[in-house]
Amino acid sequence: MPAQKSTILVTGANGQLGQEIIHIEDDDVVLVGLDRLQLDVTDLEMCRKAVKTYQPSAIIHAGAYTAVDKAEAEPDEAYKVNALGTRNLAIAAREASAKLCYVSTDYVFDGSGNRPYNEYDDTNPQSVYGKSKRAGEVLLQSLCDRWFIVRTSWVYGKYGNNFVKTMLKLAQDRNELTVVHDQKGSPTYTRDLGRFLVDLVKTETFGIYHASNAGTCSWYEFAKAIFEESGKEIKLTPCTTDEFPRPAPRPLYSVMDHAAIRQNGFQDLPSWRESLRTFLKELQG
Repeated sequence: MPAQKSTILVTGANGQLGQEIIHIEDDDVVLVGLDRLQLDVTDLEMCRKAVKTYQPSAIIHAGAYTAVDKAEAEPDEAYKVNALGTRNLAIAAREASAKLCYVSTDYVFDGSGNRPYNEYDDTNPQSVYGKSKRAGEVLLQSLCDRWFIVRTSWVYGKYGNNFVKTMLKLAQDRNELTVVHDQKGSPTYTRDLGRFLVDLVKTETFGIYHASNAGTCSWYEFAKAIFEESGKEIKLTPCTTDEFPRPAPRPLYSVMDHAAIRQNGFQDLPSWRESLRTFLKELQG
């Protein structure tokens, strides 16, 4: 008889990353996605019930409160989802001896550095969103013993709204755009990230990982590449963060070093420009 496949439970299955993960084809596992209505992570009993029902070997916690600016005005809601929701899943996972992978963010760093942050660098989040995600990391580490934390950045993909789609949309009725040039980071394609997460949770190599597409750019350089790769003629003007004020502070430098990926023998994610090309082909497809 063939061995029974193990189940990976994915939270936030209606979100940008969650939807991508549940569409991954994998012969080794069954991917089960639950959206916010099917699994409200802020409800501990619902978390326990979901884990009991599906008996996953691992949970990828992709569900999150991600409205960065809105979080400044409603911190309770951000902490409830990102911190308490993660705590609830950690408790349910521990009780069932399941592995739990929490998707975190570059916003746990203050962005004042000038070299890539590695997994062991001190965190110092400046925004409510970053603080609430960091609180989720701390709760997971203290409540669960089979955990992965995967910090990522500048996520875009086929599902939901993101920077790439916004730029392409704006280019339809404008011939000039101004984009921030003093924030540096690494774009991340959801398909590359999703594939890495699924491969990671099949292992026992627990710990903190930084996962983004390889290489770095500013938002301005990212926008320039989007238009170059999609063959759109548009005038781009760089501006500073101060010229484009937002309620939540953004990390000016949030490039992350992928030391844990290298040290644990995983394959790094492709370069950001290569993945951007792949995504644009997928969009046009």
